[in-house]
This record gives sequence, structure tokens and C-alpha cells, in this order.
Amino acid sequence: MKALARCGSGRHQVTVLCTLALTIVISGCASKSLDRETVTMPPSHAEAPARSGLLAELAAVIQAENGEEYSGFHILDSSFDGLYWRLALIDSATTSLDIQTYLWYPDASGKLMLERAIHAAQRGVKVRLLVDDLILQGHDQFIANLEAQPNIEFRMFNPWEDRTNLVERAGEMIAEMERLNSRMHDKLMIVDGRAAVIGGRNLGDHYFGLSDAYNFHDTDLLGIGYIATQANGMFDMFWNSEWVESSLNLSTRPNKAIAQQQWQNLLDNSANAPQLEAFPRKPRDWSDELTSFAARLRIGSSKLVYDETSGDQISQNVISSMFNFFTLAQSELLIMNAYVIPSQTAIDCMQKLEDRNVEVSILTNSLASHDVPAVNSHYEPWRDDFIRAGVDLYEMRADPAIQQSIVDVPPVAAGFTGLHSKSAVVDRRFVFIGSMNLDPRSARINTEMGAFVDSPALAEDMAAIIKRDMSGENAWRVKLDEDGDTYWQNSVETVTTQPSREVMQRVMNTLMKLGPKEQY
Repeated sequence: MKALARCGSGRHQVTVLCTLALTIVISGCASKSLDRETVTMPPSHAEAPARSGLLAELAAVIQAENGEEYSGFHILDSSFDGLYWRLALIDSATTSLDIQTYLWYPDASGKLMLERAIHAAQRGVKVRLLVDDLILQGHDQFIANLEAQPNIEFRMFNPWEDRTNLVERAGEMIAEMERLNSRMHDKLMIVDGRAAVIGGRNLGDHYFGLSDAYNFHDTDLLGIGYIATQANGMFDMFWNSEWVESSLNLSTRPNKAIAQQQWQNLLDNSANAPQLEAFPRKPRDWSDELTSFAARLRIGSSKLVYDETSGDQISQNVISSMFNFFTLAQSELLIMNAYVIPSQTAIDCMQKLEDRNVEVSILTNSLASHDVPAVNSHYEPWRDDFIRAGVDLYEMRADPAIQQSIVDVPPVAAGFTGLHSKSAVVDRRFVFIGSMNLDPRSARINTEMGAFVDSPALAEDMAAIIKRDMSGENAWRVKLDEDGDTYWQNSVETVTTQPSREVMQRVMNTLMKLGPKEQY
């Protein structure tokens, strides 16, 4: 399991070779398959929004006071909040729970989330789980047992036909490279059709401050109200897509004895995992916390944008929406994005904003904070282009001051911090939060999504977070000297070589320049 988590927690699907290597670790060479002719699921759709329960009541108040197309929003900035409020929403579900994610790890937080979803199903909540198949290999028995439980449906995006055999899967990879290279990078949770969580976090310890090796600084948007209706439409589109397969098509059959042991393992994880010390180990009533929380929500209107599937095609809608969003700026554009590999078109866009006296600031990863040097390899040549286009450029420190308070969750103290957020603010009025990286893979290969919100109060919150993260205590300011050479400056030092954690990072950064940037 450890090998599974470490490989997948980096730049995701950089190559499918990572996935092929995993099959050796987790499954050996026993051949199991996906039979696409066994079950064809009829179209199905979200449950009607709940008419009772705490979330329905909160949504009703927000929409009665502001209008049917409004929601209350809150930014989940800290790793702790990212998991804490997900648990609160799941435990508060009365009718439906839909979870769509790219990566779902079998670690402490991943198991805790799954256990709480099963508890919801046991009390009658209709649970739909939609997960990209990239790192599900080796878990078919668990998935089959999960699907067999009342009130739970499990579907996979773009699954491999061969589930375990390395040689056969290598052949499948070669034969179907274009299909298997396209992954569902979206992250979404909808509860009772009344609340939604949208953003950058996958489900696993790195995203919730619980990994000893490294943790990500990430951003989610929690919304109560109309945003959930918009999210239902997105989830249903994917759920009924031709790219999605029911787990009923797995050749592995449910096994009650194994299922009982797996359930006990989940319960033991929740009770005993030391990383989970800060979180409630069992489902409970969250009425007081959510009522108090609702009073702090920022009211706004939203538009949910997502890449769509039609037949065997993916329509990439989010990238154009992102740049249309950027060009709305009249005075200020703040961007925080983990993986940036621009094009000349993007640089030209920044230059045009500068020509209109728009102040543009971008925060991304440094080599030191990167989990995958390959992305940095292809971003590196563009640093001076950004700066010459008038962009104030910042790169995350691997040892930011926010690590203890925002990123890590006690008792965990990780080796370093990486940036994983995908967010932006225009003119302290409009906010974007989603899954979209500013790189070729997000623009042309994967499916992505994000919420655009019109809310000055929310925009001030997001701007304060980005400005905090750009401070010298948390980031390097990247500049050019009078000779046009790059240097990095933070609150304590100035260096003329890009910061890194170790020599091997620099070696890999050089080697990865030989690879195609379109795959990152």
C-alpha cells in the first residue's frame, strides 16, 4: 500500500509506466479482467434535493434571503478543514452522497472517508462513488464487495480491461495509449443535493496534512445552496458517460467473509490510526458546528464549468473559460496554481493585461516544493518570459511558515510542503477554485472542472490567502537582475540558483527536459 500511495501522489499520471510498475507491487501476475459486455447500466440521475435535514434547512435560508441562484461559500484553506468539513457533511447526509475523485488512496484519511460513506449508506443514504481507475488496480475484491452493499454504487472512469497482469496491461497500454492517457482529474462531493465541495484535493493523507513524507497546501470551496444543483448536473453527465463503467463488470465476485474483514479493517483504522488524532473517529451530530459555520458563509452566485464527454471524445471547456476569466481583470489578477507550463499565448495574455495596467501576480511551485521535477523542467524556461511580461512571480518554499498551522495536522510534521492549489481572484470580486492546472495535460488531455464565483467577500478571503502565501515567509519572489539573470528572494535570503531540497532534484530536473512537455 505504501508504494501505491507514494507513486500516485506525485504528478499523478505523468506516465502510465508508474501504474504498470504498481501492478508488480500489489498484485503479482494473476490475470483478472473487466468484461464490458456483462452489464450495461441504464442512465440514472441524482436524487431530488433533500427537503428536510440540516443542509436542506441551511440552503433554504440562504436562497430565501438572496435568491434561488445563490449559495453560501467558504474556502477550505487548511488541510484540517479539508477533511473536517467533509466528515461533517457526510455525517449530515440524509438522502444522497455523491463523490467523484481522481485519486482515492487506501491510507488513513482515505479509509476514514470511505468508512463514513458506508455508514451513510447503512442509514439509508444513496451513495454513488465515481473514481478514476488509475490507481484502483489490485482492489477489485474490495470494490466488488463495496458494490454489493445496500445503497452503494461504484463506477470507474476509463478503466483498464486487464486488471492485474503486467504483460497484458503493457500490451493494452501500447494498443490504447490515447484512451488510457486521458484521466478524470475532477474532484467533487455533493451531499443531499444541497451542499458541495469543489477543488484540488484528492482523497488521501498528502491532501489532508497527514503524511510524514510531504503534504500539499491545497484549496477547496464548500458551498451550500444552488451550487449543489449545478454540481448535480456535472456528476450525472460523468456518471452516465460512455467513459464510465460499472464495477458490476468486474470479473471478481463479492465475498461476504472477505467483506466482513475489510469492514473491520476500516473500523480499526478509524479507531487506531495515530494520524487521525485531531478528527472525530465516529459519525456524530454536527448541528451546532454547521449552524455556527453557516453564519460565516460568503454569499455569491456561481457558474460551474467542466470538461464534458460525448461518445469517445472529451470536450475541453475549462481552459478557455480560465483565460476568459483572467481577461476580465481591470486592476488585479492573483493566480495560485501548482503546475504551470505556459505557452506563448499565455505569456501574450499576461502582457496584454500588463499593457492595460492590470497588476498580475502568480504563485506556483519551486523546484524545492515540487513533488515532480518534470513539471518544473518545462516551466523553468518560461520564468523570464513571465517576468518580462510584467508578472510578479512567486514560487512556494518547501519550508513555509504555514506548514505547521495550515498544511500539517498534528501530530504529523512532514518532511516538506508542496503546492497543489488551483485558484485565482479577479479584482477582489470574482473567484475561481477547481482542479485545473495551467499546463498542457489539464488543457488538452484530462477532464477538469472549477467554480467561478461572483462574491466580493469571498474574493477578499481568497486574495488574503494568496497574498499570505506569496509572502517571503512562505514563498520565493523570482526576479531578474540588471543583466537579465534570474534570482530568488525570500524573507531571509537571496540565491542565484533555483532552490531545491537535494541534489537528485536538480539531476532529475535536467533529465526530464528531454521528455515531451505535452504529457505534463
